[in-house]
Amino acid sequence: MKGIILAGGKGTRLYPNTLVVSKQLLPVYDKPLIYYPLSTLLLADIKDILIISTPYDTPNFQRLLGDGSKLGVSIQYAVQDTPRGLADAFILGKDFIGNDDVCLILGDNIFYGRHFGQTLREARLKVEDGSANIFAYCVKHPNEFGVVEFDDNFKAVSIEEKPKKPKSNYAVPGLYFYNNSVVDVAANVKPSARGEIEITSINNYYLEKEMLKVSVLGRGMAWLDTGSPKGMFKAGNYVKNIQEMQGFYIACIEEIAWRRGFIDDNQLEKLGNEMISTEYGKYIISLLEDKNI
Repeated sequence: MKGIILAGGKGTRLYPNTLVVSKQLLPVYDKPLIYYPLSTLLLADIKDILIISTPYDTPNFQRLLGDGSKLGVSIQYAVQDTPRGLADAFILGKDFIGNDDVCLILGDNIFYGRHFGQTLREARLKVEDGSANIFAYCVKHPNEFGVVEFDDNFKAVSIEEKPKKPKSNYAVPGLYFYNNSVVDVAANVKPSARGEIEITSINNYYLEKEMLKVSVLGRGMAWLDTGSPKGMFKAGNYVKNIQEMQGFYIACIEEIAWRRGFIDDNQLEKLGNEMISTEYGKYIISLLEDKNI
């Protein structure tokens, strides 16, 4: 399975912070925002990753993450000249996806919770029969989100975008698993009234085929909003508090790559030493020290 991170857009709701830098390069406490969706793909055991961004910001992502080899993965890049909708990722990424299934995650989505990696790896399996799999997260004000209604077998019944009378309290986060047919589906989607190729059109296709499955992110899972300065601040505080209370880091991509077996002890130590003057680097080194206790 291939993974795509959509990290384009102008981030206008975060102006002036994003006037000269991508939103996904801004810090959420102790690491760039892009680390969080990247960590999600790593937890799903996805090692072939495409980052889609703007002509201006793509070189910055390349400087930050390189080709991914330091993490034992492959990272490629594609440029989206202008925002054309989330589903445009499958058109831009057609050659990258090839004959594989694909996971798309938005570059500003932060997830954290127990057994999240297991949930992601199970979601990979759900699309092998030609289905698509989306996620559902219970929210207090569902009318502010895309809302999914599903049956007892976790098959989607309806999806509505910011409905006045929601049929459920479950919002759809920006994380999607599709089988390979999504490439052809996206190519045939007609642009919406605002001129974009909407992800809703993709999901509705699978819904009509009765091939849209749902994974519920239950209690204990966090889906954090980074769409505003207040949201970024709250997300940073959440990460800070969890890390200080538990001692484990959220979205430490080096640790995840090591624990999933993408890199060995020597590579992890090298990565830690490159940042040894920081608490982040010291944490990476401590992983090896704790292993030997």
